[in-house]
Amino acid sequence: SRLPGIFAAPTTEPARGITGFVYRSIRGVTRKVGVGIDAVLRSVTPESAPDSSLQREVLLAALNGVVGDHLLATDNPLRITMSLRRDGVPLELTPGALSETIAQPSGRILVLAHGLCMSDLQWCRRGHDHGAALAADAGFTPVYLHYNSGLHISTNGREFSALLEALVAAWPVAVEQLVIIGYSMGGLIARSACEAARRSDRAWLGHLRDLVFIGTPHDGSPLERTGNRLDALLGASPYTAALSRVGKLRSAGITDLRHANLDDSEWLDHDRFAGQLQRRQALPLPENVRCHAVAGSLSKRSGALAERLAGDGLVPLYSALGQHRSPRRNLGLPESRRHVAYATSHLGLLDSPEVYARLHAWLNPANRSEEQAETAG
Repeated sequence: SRLPGIFAAPTTEPARGITGFVYRSIRGVTRKVGVGIDAVLRSVTPESAPDSSLQREVLLAALNGVVGDHLLATDNPLRITMSLRRDGVPLELTPGALSETIAQPSGRILVLAHGLCMSDLQWCRRGHDHGAALAADAGFTPVYLHYNSGLHISTNGREFSALLEALVAAWPVAVEQLVIIGYSMGGLIARSACEAARRSDRAWLGHLRDLVFIGTPHDGSPLERTGNRLDALLGASPYTAALSRVGKLRSAGITDLRHANLDDSEWLDHDRFAGQLQRRQALPLPENVRCHAVAGSLSKRSGALAERLAGDGLVPLYSALGQHRSPRRNLGLPESRRHVAYATSHLGLLDSPEVYARLHAWLNPANRSEEQAETAG
């Protein structure tokens, strides 16, 4: 007799042959998924992480990106607690502590927010750190956000906003300028933080002068959308539903990247594995803040076809530049505040001399005399 297709109703007869073997294997995966993740996490303790501080940070950051919401829900000691850091050390946000920790802080604060599955220490790539370079060349004092990237973007955004409020209030010298640079997911966290600050009337937002997005998926991640469609396809079949459960281990932070969710309303009381684009909110950029976007392209040259097809390997060009066919979702950044680095991958944006030159041109006050009369938007 003909074997049932994968989307047929489940049969009561035991499956035989190779079909039976596959089905039994899938059922085995089903039983192991529920307990497997906790068993694995119990075997990885803070003490068992690599001796190298950087290796340990990288391991824990990746783990938090993939299952960070689960780590928080189970009160696992491997979870990352959000903090602002320098050289991997959390800052105590009081004037006295900041004066002792930061030698000669300037009035220009630069806050850098890393991407998914990353640590603040990974801003340094191949000996270059955009934050440290801007400190040396433009007089900024860099501070690095360290966060659990497996949590919802809006959850992290709200907590980031509270930390920025405490940072500005405790800064030991008068704040002249606050700048945020967000890499990849970090740019979305920054946008969500700005919206949270607007709604709660946070003072720090009034100090924000520039917001720079580097490789930020403003229109979401095609890779996450593809994974979600595969989950839905697998979940529709009684024979492959177990594999869908494996895919559903991915964190809230990852699923938020599907459509770049920035607001609680986009996931509250909603199955986050269901792809409902209509729930997405079109949140505007913060007012009176100069916003800039850097995109990478694997293409070696500019051109209509290249710009349509070639992103940085993870984020499409249009998404990183905040461009969208819908006027509600198009960020409307002027050409002078958009830059494409060709022959540059997603990770390559972190140490690209071209990208740094653009950051320096945008952010160094000495280079901005021509913009002093411009109305920020």
